[in-house]
Formats: sequence, structure tokens, C-alpha cells
Amino acid sequence: MRQVLQATEIDVCEYCRQVTQRASKTFYWGSLFLVPARRQAIWAVYAFCRVVDDIVDEASGETAATPQIGHLAGYETPEAALDYWRTALQRLYSYGETSGEPTLSAWRSMLEQYQVPLKPALELIDGVAMDLDCRRYETFDELALYCYRVAGTVGLLTAPIFGYQDESALTQAVDLGIALQLTNILRDIGEDARRDRIYLPQEDLLRFGYSEDELLRGIINDPFRALMHFEMERAEEYYQRGLPGIELLSADCRLAVRLSGTLYRRILERISANNYDVFTMRASVSLPTRLMTVSTQWFMQQFLSHMHA
Repeated sequence: MRQVLQATEIDVCEYCRQVTQRASKTFYWGSLFLVPARRQAIWAVYAFCRVVDDIVDEASGETAATPQIGHLAGYETPEAALDYWRTALQRLYSYGETSGEPTLSAWRSMLEQYQVPLKPALELIDGVAMDLDCRRYETFDELALYCYRVAGTVGLLTAPIFGYQDESALTQAVDLGIALQLTNILRDIGEDARRDRIYLPQEDLLRFGYSEDELLRGIINDPFRALMHFEMERAEEYYQRGLPGIELLSADCRLAVRLSGTLYRRILERISANNYDVFTMRASVSLPTRLMTVSTQWFMQQFLSHMHA
């Protein structure tokens, strides 16, 4: 039988908070500026994203299983584990069943307050499943589909929690999600290469005359810098399309979302500051920069609020 932590054994909210804090400092940092109900719902969404992503990581040996992150326990294949989550979500939405699983229990509480759609959650599972078979992407269109499934869908899942004034906010939420995922990909090029995984489209490597062999060996040369500049500009375009949608969200959520987006955008700046070395250096945002960003964004929000008053 599958071994799970029963919801009665721990506080499901605290479980989701810990998962979020451990897995994404930037996302967690932004969530702290939400009111408690929204914050807990966001943690529930992120915990689900982490659970299904860890299934694939565990299958490929990319993360060590722990008592709380042993998602392959009781399953012969990662595909079977992902199928469990597809079925579990469908039963949750149809019948309110959670089987005592903490993430599902947190989702049931979330659904009592927010109309979070099922379809994007199922699409997200399809996205992480792509990592089981696909280690190369020929075109950006192929990569864009992957980015939509694993990150754009998160925008659709969280939009009802944040609240929005216009349907166009959903399109912009998807664009922002894709921008964040492209940033992740650029930051983690070296880490992924050590696992023989290349997300940068093959057509782009060919376009800039940079070989797959050079990437796997961590070579930084002029073609690589030109390639990185191109990919970072592409990510920037998605940020420019997605960030304006923040103004369509509920006023008390804008600071949290803007912080997450701005801090992730700063990762691109760090990559440039590191001379595009994504093989031996991990681009991250320092605590002083985070604090400065918080104060800057807070004052900006106060200014905009007075302008619109």
C-alpha cells in the first residue's frame, strides 16, 4: 500500500508552508505579504507542484527521498505515481476525498474558499511527465508548451486566489509563469547539463554556433554569451507581457506577486553579472537585495494607490 502522511498527524497548512519554504525562497518570500487565507492557499498550490515535480526528480535520482518527500513509495513507476495524483485530484473535485494526504487536505480547504480550476492542475502533471521522456527540445515552440504546462498553469491556479478584475489577467498570468520558468531554465543550465538534460532549444544552439558538446562541458565563449543574451531577452519579453497583469489583481495581492516577479527577474541580472557563468555559479538574489526590493515595491504600491484614489 502507498505510504502517506495522514492529515491528522500534522498540521496540513504547516506542512505546505514547510514545503514551500524549503523548495523556493523567492516564492515563499513573496507569499509572506499575503493575508493568511490567501497565503495558505498559495502554499497548498505550491506544495502540490512540488509533490508532482519530486516524483520525476526521484525517478531520475535528482533528489533524495525523505520521509516527507517519498512520493514514489508504493509505486512501480513514476507514471503510476502521477496517475495516482490525476485520479486523486479528480476524486477530490468530484467527491471531496483526500485519503488523508496532507496536500490534498490542504487543497480541500482551499477549494472551500477559492474556485481554483482542475484543468490546469492536470495539465501541470502532463508537464512534469514530459521530463520523464524528453531531455532535448528541438524548437522553442516545444519548449514553450513545456513552460506553459509546468509554470503557466500555476498562474491559472493562483489567479482565483489572488482575485482578478478582467479575464485578460489570466493570459498575463500565463506569460508571467512562462517568464519565471525560462528564468529557472537559464539559471540551472549547468545543473541540468550534469544530468544530461538540455532545455535550450536545439535550433537556438545551431543558430548561434554553440554545440551541445560545449554545453555539456560547460564552455563559456562568445557564441554561448550571444545565445544566453538571446534567451534572456526572450524571457524579458514574457516578463514585459506578464507583469502588467498584476494591476488587474486584488489590491492586497499585488505587492506579493510583484515581489516574486521582480525578484525572479533579478536572477537574470545576476546571470549577466556573473558573466553568464551558469556552470560553476548559481545566480541568486541576496537578502539585502530582497529587502531593498520589498521597500521599493511597497513605496511604489503606495504611490500608485494614491494616484488612483
